[in-house]
Amino acid sequence: MSLSFLLQVTTVDAPETGVDKIPIWKIIADASQGFGLVINILLALMLGYSIFVFVERFLALRKASKEDDNLLSKVQDYIVDGKIDAAKDYCSRSDSPSARMIEKGLSRLGRPIETISLSIENTGKLEILRLEQRLSFLATAAGAAPMIGFLGTTIGMIMVFIDLQASTEISVTTIAPGIMTAMVTTVGGLVVGIIAYIGYNFLVAQIGKVVYQMENDALEFMDMLHQPGK
Repeated sequence: MSLSFLLQVTTVDAPETGVDKIPIWKIIADASQGFGLVINILLALMLGYSIFVFVERFLALRKASKEDDNLLSKVQDYIVDGKIDAAKDYCSRSDSPSARMIEKGLSRLGRPIETISLSIENTGKLEILRLEQRLSFLATAAGAAPMIGFLGTTIGMIMVFIDLQASTEISVTTIAPGIMTAMVTTVGGLVVGIIAYIGYNFLVAQIGKVVYQMENDALEFMDMLHQPGK
């Protein structure tokens, strides 16, 4: 049997079935059409400010948690020696919430103990408010960002139906912009919400540690006033 026919068979290259890779910036650009652009800009601003708030509050809390271990012992020594002004000056040079509370208490020495305690308590509340400033934005972003992303999803699907209604034939290029808007805004909203949620809870935990230290220092200071000789 002749096998000459095998020499006449030509091989045909299989068609490429790979999918072209689309850069992320092009995906975002395609999704930023019409009202989708407004949604994406809003989410980008929320993300940027959320990161700023987290970093700024983290550094502030880190600074507030670094307290002088000898603060109370130094203040007690000054009180025993009758150097109240020196004790207040020492507290003013320590940039910590506990030091500012104790300084306020020292400025009320000579008045009833209830007045001193109330002034320390009020100063502590102000210090807590200072620690928690701008933290409410993270809580708001954690809940609002996914909702804004879902709004973008709804708008994207509306765009799909509008394009289908205006088109004479159904094709991927017709529905792709609306679907891209829907998906990108959803992902963007979830990313911002997750980052804000994690950042908020982390900072709240750090504030709790600082507040605990403040309460402990305030109690020790009040005990010190009851028995200043010890």
